[in-house]
Amino acid sequence: MKTIEYFKLQAKNLHKDYKTQKSYFDKKVGSYSYQYHPKYFDVHGIILDFRIPEDKFSLMSAQHVISKFAGFNKWADMVKASPIELELAKLLFENSHKVSVQEWKDYIAHGEKENNTTFDDKTKLEIFTNVWVPAEDIESLHYDYRLSNINKKVIENMQQGSYKPKISKQITSLPLTGADRKEFIETAKSAFEQIFASIEPEHPVETRKLWDAERYVDEELLKPDMLPINTNYALSLIDAFLVNHVIQLAAKADDQAGQSN
Repeated sequence: MKTIEYFKLQAKNLHKDYKTQKSYFDKKVGSYSYQYHPKYFDVHGIILDFRIPEDKFSLMSAQHVISKFAGFNKWADMVKASPIELELAKLLFENSHKVSVQEWKDYIAHGEKENNTTFDDKTKLEIFTNVWVPAEDIESLHYDYRLSNINKKVIENMQQGSYKPKISKQITSLPLTGADRKEFIETAKSAFEQIFASIEPEHPVETRKLWDAERYVDEELLKPDMLPINTNYALSLIDAFLVNHVIQLAAKADDQAGQSN
């Protein structure tokens, strides 16, 4: 089966799951709602998280969702993709319980930054094949909507109409506010102390003066093109991204100390 045919099959399976839709009266909320008896995907969770009108989930909608799961912005981009890009997309789809699309993109971006280079598609495929495919005991922080990776009891409950899909808490707008902003700032402060102790800057006092946790959270950590993003995953990025930021602060402190001498 050609790779694009593989994704066409996934889209058809998702749409088949949607067509198991049945209306029922929910006594708790006092109105009619829908339940599903899916075989391949948590279609209810997909509809909620992707904000798709529950009565307008077409095959085209299913194709769009599948393209997102495979790392593309839209189905048309996938259709025009090269064989290497499609092979990587298939591996990403099949291993989404280990690494989500966003986690993979962040992993590649970090590797390119560390090596001061830009990986071509062949290199990306080799990295994924050698690093993520054989990886064990690794679980993505993002939700995997494929039923093949959901507990059998959950599937039984889903088919009986008693399953309540996991609704991941996501950040959908910036800047952060309220409790979310407070949690991110506290997490950044804690991470800074650990990194600060590990790198032992030559000018610790000056480096600390340059550190501003609130500014880092408000302006440096998250960007609009990263949204929507899972809240827990976004928190995990602090540890991944803050190291370089603290190193840059230490270097700036060194420069300032040299200028004053």
